[in-house]
Amino acid sequence: MQSEDVLVIGAGPAGLAASACLRKEGLEHVVLERERNIGSAWRRHYDRLHLHTSKTYSGLPMTPWPKSAPRYPSREEMVQYLQAYAAEHRITPRLGTTVHAVKRAGERFTVETSAGAMTPRFVVMATSYNGVPNLPSLPGMESFRGTAIHAAEYKNANPYQGKRTLVVGCGNSGAEIALDLAEQEVDVAMVVRGPVHVVPRDMFGQPTQHTNVLLSHLPLGLRDAIAVRTVGLVVGDLSRWGIVRPAVGPNRMIEESGRVPILDLGTIAMVKQGKIRVLPAAQEMLPDGVRFTGGAVHPFEAIIFATGYTPSLGSVIEGFETIADARGRPHRFGEETGIAGLYFVGFKNPPTGALREIALEASRVARAIRKIVDANVPKSHRPA
Repeated sequence: MQSEDVLVIGAGPAGLAASACLRKEGLEHVVLERERNIGSAWRRHYDRLHLHTSKTYSGLPMTPWPKSAPRYPSREEMVQYLQAYAAEHRITPRLGTTVHAVKRAGERFTVETSAGAMTPRFVVMATSYNGVPNLPSLPGMESFRGTAIHAAEYKNANPYQGKRTLVVGCGNSGAEIALDLAEQEVDVAMVVRGPVHVVPRDMFGQPTQHTNVLLSHLPLGLRDAIAVRTVGLVVGDLSRWGIVRPAVGPNRMIEESGRVPILDLGTIAMVKQGKIRVLPAAQEMLPDGVRFTGGAVHPFEAIIFATGYTPSLGSVIEGFETIADARGRPHRFGEETGIAGLYFVGFKNPPTGALREIALEASRVARAIRKIVDANVPKSHRPA
């Protein structure tokens, strides 16, 4: 095989893991990255971010986190880990190269990039589900006189001192950004637009993720029954603070709607202390505030939209709609999709941890490609 027969797109954790596993299988390949650095998304994240999963299950293939690392490594430590991982596995991405289009053409792909066209036999998409910030379309957005950004632009609480600030969204990023603001004495409110599960990052002295891994082989219904009972005992009823538990369990909610629980790092304590106000869904932006479900209007000088991301794969991959689910995400992970030769790594965020899933998927993809390659090599040409 030639090096350009296998193309990996993306040099974040998923792309680096795929590259290391391909090298282990003896498969030459090329890694493309549109930014000027590996792990570029981690370099841009907000300052206080730490992994929400423990180092035990957050190592990439063949390189566990060092014993000296804290249980939940920081953003800076994650960047350093990715740099060291690339050096250890001799991964040298072609940086600053943007992929514009991926099209299956006969036995190969035609991949249009900013550096010219490529024609690989296999394409591994590893650009992550956090591709493009998703901004909601609210009436009156253009009239708001304060500052409004997506959470992708948030760094720290400094610009929000003295400003009434609204965080729209209560996923991992939204809950932690609200916590960051509250800890710095910012007047902050957080939108919780509907029922949501609250899951402590740690329970009984252990990462909740470890329990999720242990239970991951059980039927979904049984997992949810255990989770709801256990978390209910630890967290209790939060409805008096505007946080209502859904009728379905957390695992089923993730599978069916993609809605993740509030991973509690201290946010709920701030809510109970009145340092983070919980508000219902935002309906309309006004020049100096926001109107919410029920008609209440509250003044704000700043809004941070923690409203997630879209992979934005349909604009790049021809025929993506035939292999995508209703949320615009691929329907198969870590295996060949309905488009021959096309694989996805790193587009899931399960309760067992996204980085753990990346490691599993990358290994499966590399083995799958190796098997196809070997099946097409005459026995007389195979090494003894």
